[in-house]
Amino acid sequence: MGLLHKDLISIHDLTVGEVATILDVAKKLKKKQKNGEPHQYLKGKTLGMIFSKASTRTRVSFEVGFYQLGGHPIYLADSATQLGRGEPVRDTARVLSRFVDGIMIRTFSHESVKELAQYATVPVINGLTDLLHPCQALTDMLTIQEKLKVLKGRKLVYVGDGNNMAHSLMFACAKVGMNMVCASPKGYQPDPVVLAQAQEDAKETGCTITVEENIMKAAKGADVLYTDVWTSMGEEAEREVRMEALHDYQINDELLAVARPHCLVLHCLPAHRGEEITESVLEGPHSVVFDEAENRLHVQKAIMALLMSDEKI
Repeated sequence: MGLLHKDLISIHDLTVGEVATILDVAKKLKKKQKNGEPHQYLKGKTLGMIFSKASTRTRVSFEVGFYQLGGHPIYLADSATQLGRGEPVRDTARVLSRFVDGIMIRTFSHESVKELAQYATVPVINGLTDLLHPCQALTDMLTIQEKLKVLKGRKLVYVGDGNNMAHSLMFACAKVGMNMVCASPKGYQPDPVVLAQAQEDAKETGCTITVEENIMKAAKGADVLYTDVWTSMGEEAEREVRMEALHDYQINDELLAVARPHCLVLHCLPAHRGEEITESVLEGPHSVVFDEAENRLHVQKAIMALLMSDEKI
């Protein structure tokens, strides 16, 4: 069940056991970090980090995390590499594999990440694509587990655009046995192929992954309410249309009132207060968004250590 030398492109590709292992190792590494215990499982190793999209949390958490694990991260912006001048992804993959021990990529095209993984001979980690955001969704599972202890049988309701975040949450919930409802309007619902794959995965853990247009109906009895921006990077030209279509799909006090009393509110950030979430909810007692943001560090450290370390963790 080892993850050594594997890629992390989609949570769909992981087994139930592998997801549990990532969460367990993340907890272990978080504890070591808090206690000041050395955990340099990647000493002497190097990570190439390719960025086509702007980033705060992804860049800082991967860079700091790899450094804390004893390794050396290298930031590679598209514009400053030959990728930005048209070098084929497969050539970059084969060249970087001769230099580094792992590659993390944050980009637009999911196909580019798959091609990178196909041609690279070192582990490739998907730091985000337009289709998926696996490291964030695994982080969310850790955050919910820390707060509610049990994941299996819980209900997560995702509110808004059925985007890469919704897709990865569907896969993550399916692997941990958490029921998920994606509350999205027509035209903004998740990819039907991803939905079908997640529903197939969910059979193994006995949970349900569904889509619902009625936001209040969806949120009834929720243990977790989750949202993301209405307009993702690369969709700025559609902003006005999206604002109109998604206007009613907001996490606010009224929606929180139909959820369970202990309901957690998560957001992958950056947040647009007053759009997909209100200020009162984001800054309120149900919000765990900054604990969630911190956990990107610990989960990604677990992923990198499991994929790249020869030591037992």
